[in-house]
Amino acid sequence: MEQHHPVRVVRDADLVEADPTSGMLRRRAFEVPGLWAGQVVTEPGAASGWHHHDANSSMLYVVRGVLRLECEGVEGWVDAVAGDYVQVPAFTVHRESNPGREPSLAVIARAGSGIPTVNVPFAPPPHASSSDPA
Repeated sequence: MEQHHPVRVVRDADLVEADPTSGMLRRRAFEVPGLWAGQVVTEPGAASGWHHHDANSSMLYVVRGVLRLECEGVEGWVDAVAGDYVQVPAFTVHRESNPGREPSLAVIARAGSGIPTVNVPFAPPPHASSSDPA
């Protein structure tokens, strides 16, 4: 029979820096088989490095600020603001930036398997020759 564990609360001060990508700060709250949960902060004017999340599908909820996303196969970018949800499919090469005046904060739930974050040294098409949008 499976053993049950009590409810666990992780306070902001107890979040752990995790899965570094340039231009953003990810902090992990929980990681159990098949699920990673935490948050990401992107400073105003910052843009992350290009990356993907292996076989993990990522869902984000924007708490404050603007989260700008660029991804492979899509011209331009999309902006998500406080109250918006974002889904990034597994293996999708993308980057986040913050064109706003305050740090953006998003809560992340990532489901799947594999490496939580894979940083890549290149921008995918059609962004390979684009400039920084932030």
